Amino acid sequence: MKKKSLRFGKGFRVAFGNRHAQAAEMVIAPGGHEGNSQNRHRGSDQWLFVLSGTGIAVINDKRYSLRRNTLLLIWRGDRHAIRNSGVSMLRTLNLYVPPAYTPAGTPLPRGKGAE
Repeated sequence: MKKKSLRFGKGFRVAFGNRHAQAAEMVIAPGGHEGNSQNRHRGSDQWLFVLSGTGIAVINDKRYSLRRNTLLLIWRGDRHAIRNSGVSMLRTLNLYVPPAYTPAGTPLPRGKGAE
């Protein structure tokens, strides 16, 4: 069993995971973004849940509105960026299946797990 209190400080931070899945917190300031038109997780699906704030997800060149309680599934290989379009911080909880990052936040090669 693992347990951690999340801080949701500005930026992207891996919380923890196992070889099957991983949780991370992401906070984007107004006008900011994470990812770009070439960003993708080749080996992991990303589940993104909006805790607070508003934004836009651009996935494979399509735009999707984000607001509190939105749950979004970004399939492995989808090109995506998350933008804060609001006036307050955009806070999201992200789950990656299987893990997409090392505990330090470095992207993993496709198909490699992290403990």
